[in-house]
Amino acid sequence: MNDQTPDALRRRRAKILAAVGPASSAPEMLRRLFLAGADTFRLNFSHGSHDDHRQAFDAIRALEAEFGQPIGILQDLQGPKIRLGQLPGGPREVAAGDTLTLRLNGGGNDIPLPHPEIFAAVRPGDQLLIDDGRILLETVAHDAETIAARVVAGGRLLDRKGVNLPDTVVDLPALTEKDRSDLEFGLSLGVDWVALSFVQRPEDLVEAKALIQGRAGLVAKIEKPSALDSLPQIVFEADAVMIARGDLGVEIPPEDVPGRQKEIIRLCRQFDRPVIVATQMLESMIITPTPTRAEASDVATAIYDGADAVMLSAETAAGQFPAEAVGMMDRIIRRTESHPFYVASLEATAPRADTANRAIAEAAVDLAGALETPAIVAFSSTGASGRRIASHRSPRPTVLLTADPAVARRMALVWGIRSLVDDEVTDHDTVPLIAEEAVLRLGIADDRHSIVVVCGFPFGVPGTTNSIRVTPPRQAKP
Repeated sequence: MNDQTPDALRRRRAKILAAVGPASSAPEMLRRLFLAGADTFRLNFSHGSHDDHRQAFDAIRALEAEFGQPIGILQDLQGPKIRLGQLPGGPREVAAGDTLTLRLNGGGNDIPLPHPEIFAAVRPGDQLLIDDGRILLETVAHDAETIAARVVAGGRLLDRKGVNLPDTVVDLPALTEKDRSDLEFGLSLGVDWVALSFVQRPEDLVEAKALIQGRAGLVAKIEKPSALDSLPQIVFEADAVMIARGDLGVEIPPEDVPGRQKEIIRLCRQFDRPVIVATQMLESMIITPTPTRAEASDVATAIYDGADAVMLSAETAAGQFPAEAVGMMDRIIRRTESHPFYVASLEATAPRADTANRAIAEAAVDLAGALETPAIVAFSSTGASGRRIASHRSPRPTVLLTADPAVARRMALVWGIRSLVDDEVTDHDTVPLIAEEAVLRLGIADDRHSIVVVCGFPFGVPGTTNSIRVTPPRQAKP
């Protein structure tokens, strides 16, 4: 575990998202995770009670107050998870070539599948994957209450196992009743991000956005093949994207996942959307203190691809070495970002500036490079300027100054952004002084350096970023 101060740890650019669970919910363990490098914490509403999540939320906010550093909190909604019912007679072995009957309400020796929407949507030839793909069925025939399916790959069939349908667009509500209740609770706490599970189409995001009403950012979890068919529209509608490789890797061929990951990351950069790579990143550290070399390479690949953040799931929620897992991920990120190939790989996938706001962000990055300034400072009421600058992956730190603590916390998921809450800026005359004080406070620069500053006029109005300034050094360089 790294025992550096949080400020020193955040010298890296990619962020770490750590899931909270039984292994990490205690305040002291949350503190260890934060000191090890966690930037944002995930509250998984598939597990735990509202009281459990409230206690974790309060402990994280206490950490934020202690260290004076914005910390993000992401609420991950369960979504419409499809599962088998209770098997009559208990677990059973099924073999390739067998024919099974799945029945809406069960009965006899049939397999209960209490999801009428599946029976309405499935077609002959469609695949059904059970228990994360361990058992593979192919639909032969169906009606409103039964599905006849041939076993393609057999195994041990157990109660309540999840069912994936990669070939079928199922008419499921984007938000279940449980999700609605959980969302209301999370927003009442003040979560910074809400992750919507099993997004299939852009319309799935509309209802959630209407309920959130701007109180949190909306993360679209890409874990369904149907989402890939409408990927640009989904990325555009969302505030951020999570590549949820667990379910996605079940529903599409495993060999397709790496290419899809690169595709999604590049698209998110084009739309200025933070993108998170998630699932099984350091999986072996659930039970061992060190990862496999393949896992280290997997994390590094996500960083080379340009991901804003990488996520630890069971590693921190239920593993034996939660703080060590965060520390290891921190070290992998920093080592990857220090490699000469890293900058070249990001430059090769840089987005094109196709609007005035994006052109200003690109120009700020180029100007900072040409002048060799140690930092870029962006003033923003919404965080949009910071996200646009981040999409260009400047090797120089970007400091985002905002009067809104919620915006500062959301920036804890955004590549290369170090956010500060500052409500002292009232007009353009105070901008240079406040910018200089911010970088001095963070130890990024001293008063011998110029700084590139991005802001808008009229000041404090969302969507008006239209100005780049270069502050002169306070004292001449020797």
